Amino acid sequence: MTILAVACALAAASCFAVSTVMHQRAAKRQRRHAALDPRLLLRLLRTRLWRLGWAPDVAGAGLQALALRFGPLTLVQPLMASGLFLAILVEAGWSRRRVGRRDLLGATAGLLGLAVLLAAAEPRAGVPAPTAHAWWAVALGTGGVVAVALALSAVVAGATRGALLGLAAGILYGVAAALVKALAAGFHGDIGALLVDPLLPAAALVALAGLIINQSAYQSGRIAAPLTALTLADPVVSVVLGVTAFREAVTLGGPRIVVLALAVAAIVAGVWLAGTSPRSAASGGRVSPSTGGPPDP
Repeated sequence: MTILAVACALAAASCFAVSTVMHQRAAKRQRRHAALDPRLLLRLLRTRLWRLGWAPDVAGAGLQALALRFGPLTLVQPLMASGLFLAILVEAGWSRRRVGRRDLLGATAGLLGLAVLLAAAEPRAGVPAPTAHAWWAVALGTGGVVAVALALSAVVAGATRGALLGLAAGILYGVAAALVKALAAGFHGDIGALLVDPLLPAAALVALAGLIINQSAYQSGRIAAPLTALTLADPVVSVVLGVTAFREAVTLGGPRIVVLALAVAAIVAGVWLAGTSPRSAASGGRVSPSTGGPPDP
């Protein structure tokens, strides 16, 4: 089952990479809105590119849910971080240009670090779903950090604003993944029971909030800052929730801690190289700045 979870997670990351490039290019051409302003989504709904971007996004969500059904949160969500590095290749192909050396170095370092991290940590499954008390702790803890990030984003601009919004979106996506995992674990073919499960609307609301904040983050200058923050926040939050709320196990003792530290350093370096590249993933070098340019037809 672990092999199936890994395959589905990597396929989901590929789908999300394509969706990210399409959605960022569309969002970049809209007027800037506040972080939780739903009018941005209403404007984006009228753009063809943004609507088309939902095809790979929905496919990715289905594959991610399947991966979470058969694998622990501490395994699946870090694998989803590979989407950043895959987006580099997608954006380069979209723009019909060669992938830069810095981008290739970042992608290589990040993917190798990710592979070593998962191999050394040996994530193992825990309980199918957290208790109600654990969910409240998750809501208070993550909700507080998101609220602070949104408050700070309202008084800054540019890359700093994008990074704060990316951080908030990444946290919400990590929580949404945890909710989806609990839903998938409890689903045994009964659609009626799924529809009345309180975790379903909770997952939908958290994912929607993350989506709106994510689109706002795309409007804050280059995509480097928000996408880097999001890519780091999502798996970190997921691992923390997996170990605490889902009681999943990871191996940290002995000399493994040195290997894990080096792997994490490689991932951070890869994300930083990709995020700070002059033509980083989905930066849209040919896309109009956020303050101008017509929407996609």
